[in-house]
Amino acid sequence: MRRILPSALLITATIGLAGCDEKLSQIAGPTPSLEPTFASIQHDIFDAPDSSGRKNCTACHTSIGRAPSGGMSLDHDVAYDNIVKIASNRKAGAVRIVPGDPDSSYLVQKVEGAPGIVGVRMPQGGPYLSDGQILILRRWIQ
Repeated sequence: MRRILPSALLITATIGLAGCDEKLSQIAGPTPSLEPTFASIQHDIFDAPDSSGRKNCTACHTSIGRAPSGGMSLDHDVAYDNIVKIASNRKAGAVRIVPGDPDSSYLVQKVEGAPGIVGVRMPQGGPYLSDGQILILRRWIQ
């Protein structure tokens, strides 16, 4: 009996972990290489358009040659410093990315089109991020 209990616990844990191991490429939709890392979010969401027809975020949120939309540049070298723990220029009291708290992160609220956002859902006019892309963004923040 003593040998069976540890083996049973190991098998149960393995099955439980296998059930949670979803392939990100299957949920990422139009960005199959998207991963919950800042480098991937930068490359696959901020810097690049996707197969849904969504433009890259830096089409509007760039400081190259103009002031970035909403005062938020997502250009490669400055994006992280412009979003993590930074107050929104458009909504008082909102923080663009609250590490560990995607529900309180204003950037997530904007891409989801949550009630209470100032202005419109992003990206403006769509196509919008897919549910899978947003889930991966949320996982990075978490």
